[in-house]
Amino acid sequence: MKNNDTKKEFIQLRAKGTSFNKIALKLQVSKTTLIEWNKELEREIANLKAIELEELYQMYYVQKQKRIELFGNQLEQIVTELNNRDLSEVQTEKLLEYKLKYLDFLKREEVDLSFQIEEEMDLDKTIASLNKSIKILSI
Repeated sequence: MKNNDTKKEFIQLRAKGTSFNKIALKLQVSKTTLIEWNKELEREIANLKAIELEELYQMYYVQKQKRIELFGNQLEQIVTELNNRDLSEVQTEKLLEYKLKYLDFLKREEVDLSFQIEEEMDLDKTIASLNKSIKILSI
C-alpha cells in the first residue's frame, strides 16, 4: 500500500485534471488503484478543485478590478480635457449628432420606477401609501 504522500499527490494531480494514465506513470501506481483512490478520495479532490478554482476567480477579479480602475482613470482624464475645450469650432451637424448620441445614452440609463403592488391591496390603500411616500420624498 502506498503512503499518504502519494495519495496527497494523487489528489493534487486529479484536482488539476491530470489523466489516470499520466498519474499512473508519474506515481508508479496501477490505473486500477488510482480509480479506487478516486472513488475513496472524491470529496478531497472536489474540495481542492474548488479551492483552486476560487483562487483563479480571485486572480481574475483582481485583474478585472485593475482594468476597470485604469479605464475609469483614463475616462476621468478624457472628460476633464473635454470640459476644458471650446466646442465653438465643431460643425453644427456634428454637434447635433453628439446631442442625439448623448440623449440616446441617457435614455438607456433611465431606471424603470414603476411600482409593484399586491393584488390583495385595494386601490384606496395603494393611493394612500403612495401619497405617504411622496410626502416623505418631498421633505
